[in-house]
Amino acid sequence: MSAGEESLDAMGSPMGLAASDEARTQREALGFKIPYEDLRQWLAEADKLGEVRYVKGATWQEEMGMAAELVQHDENAPCVLFDEVPGCNKDYRLLTNFFGGKRKNFTLGFPLHFNKLQLSEAFLENYMRELKPIPHEFVKTGPVMENVLTGDAIDVTKFPVPLWHEGDGGRYIGTGSYNITRDPEENWINVGTYRVMIHDKNTLGFYMSPGKHGRIHRDKYQARNEAMPVAIVVGGDPLQFLVACSEMPYGVCELDIAGGLRGKAVKVIKGPVTGLPIPANAEMVIEGFVQPGKTKLEGPFGEWTGYYGSDIRAEPVLDIKAIYHRNSPIILGCPPQRPPEEQARYRAVTRSALIRKNIAAAGVPDVTAVWAHEVGGSRMLLGVSIKQRYGGHAKQAGHVAAMCHAGAYAGKYVVVVDDDIDVSNLEDLMWALLTRSDPATSIDIITGTWSTPLDPRISPEQKARGDNTNSRAIIDACRPFAWRDKFPKVNTPSPELTQRTLEKFGYLLK
Repeated sequence: MSAGEESLDAMGSPMGLAASDEARTQREALGFKIPYEDLRQWLAEADKLGEVRYVKGATWQEEMGMAAELVQHDENAPCVLFDEVPGCNKDYRLLTNFFGGKRKNFTLGFPLHFNKLQLSEAFLENYMRELKPIPHEFVKTGPVMENVLTGDAIDVTKFPVPLWHEGDGGRYIGTGSYNITRDPEENWINVGTYRVMIHDKNTLGFYMSPGKHGRIHRDKYQARNEAMPVAIVVGGDPLQFLVACSEMPYGVCELDIAGGLRGKAVKVIKGPVTGLPIPANAEMVIEGFVQPGKTKLEGPFGEWTGYYGSDIRAEPVLDIKAIYHRNSPIILGCPPQRPPEEQARYRAVTRSALIRKNIAAAGVPDVTAVWAHEVGGSRMLLGVSIKQRYGGHAKQAGHVAAMCHAGAYAGKYVVVVDDDIDVSNLEDLMWALLTRSDPATSIDIITGTWSTPLDPRISPEQKARGDNTNSRAIIDACRPFAWRDKFPKVNTPSPELTQRTLEKFGYLLK
């Protein structure tokens, strides 16, 4: 049985306990259904909500990046579709800021009135508890093959790709993209998100952080002295992009996870150049090879930490062998900005659900909520609420959150609180930390943990040694278990009174 034919248990591992078709039908009956098949259908749905703005004539040199910076920091701002970009074919387009407003809810297939914590909980309960991956399905052709560019016709610079930040070292076509690679030894397909920079008309550079699945594939090809085939989807389905951004299990194909979320197989074409599976309804796909030992300087690029963390370095080069695109293609742009911003918003929803799932899989009981805070790029600050059952419960939950698969990479602080705290509310979380923790006794430190060269706090000397580890602080901000019943009572109204107050006097806030 292949990974695509199995379900995922609470740890995210193949186990063969499939979620039933009946359960999927029940989800859809409750309104839990993903209402689009590709980026164009997604755009039509967003347009129905009045959450799309159309901008004609903005320059890629500066103005598109300016607009993206403005809208991405406002969670209620619309998405923006740029067209008629000077110097480009007027029918070539770019979309940015897709995950915000009400559209973030339908992107994941949930009712529009859900708040962000409800959205994360719904994603966990209705999709990820026992998800049955559905293997991708090969078809002969699809809309992505409407235009095929090979040989001298290849010129990636002609597409509307912005200089996203004024200090960037080049134009990044890969921000809302995902890379498809195959393990050369184990033969499984990975779909991951990595930044992709334009070097010239037929070469690209991309950065993969150590430990990521795509980087593991790349390192294997390098060790074998073999060229690595790569397909980069730069105009894809938003759901597939979100899945590619999330920490999925080793050896499991994200195309099949997306199929499981939708309840039907993702249709793919066998890449004419690489043989890799290419989504048939993608807007644009680039195929090529990374030759062992061939590098060019890549960067700098303004990253999700809000800094130029990795500066300029020699990174592998992708030699483009073919570009495929639909008529009037749309590139999906999702550039990282100083958090909180768009990347932090969508990753907070999915990563929070995955971390809660990982904690439960480790046997930690009564975890009531998890939130990976946007201000930390959905990685550096985790809030975990529990219903305390025994002494040490808070420390147990905090350590597992810090070291589980979905929480381990590039974390900094984990704050564990009682279940009366809304962990998605940063002020609530900080209030609990300030009033229920003691600096001398409530903080555990873990050293030598998995991080990234993008972390601005890792010293240049440490990075030069190839040591990209950092430390974690686990903060127990629960009422001390031994005397929790004697802890002072809070002076806020009960949930019941709060609800009655909103019903009677909520109009005062409008």
